[in-house]
Amino acid sequence: MKTDQTTDQQWKEQLTPEEYYVLRQKGTERPFSGVYNDFYEKGIYVCAACGNKIFESDNKFDGHCGWPSFDQAVKESVLYVKDISHGMQRTEVICANCKGHLGHVFEDGPKDTTGNRYCMNSVSMKFIPQKEIKK
Repeated sequence: MKTDQTTDQQWKEQLTPEEYYVLRQKGTERPFSGVYNDFYEKGIYVCAACGNKIFESDNKFDGHCGWPSFDQAVKESVLYVKDISHGMQRTEVICANCKGHLGHVFEDGPKDTTGNRYCMNSVSMKFIPQKEIKK
């Protein structure tokens, strides 16, 4: 498992160019282009850079925003950073283990749960199907 001690060169060698752009340079994939946008299988989502478990499929919902949406992250799996880029004030969500950029969280999610919408980049995550999860 990689951590925030990994050098920039090591990240470039480990990640695809698109993963590097999103996870390490805080990029964003195009809306409706990510593999997990309309994906609803049972399992878990882990950070594509380090394998840290970040979301459970039971917390995924259709946010109608073009990116995978979740109403909560796995406890202590992510960190929150104030983001004032692009003339907006948002809350960035990063992996607590490797500090990779995952996306942003907004307060316009389902009101019957947390009220949060974690708007994530598919490229920043990998999916592990329920049947492959080690107990």
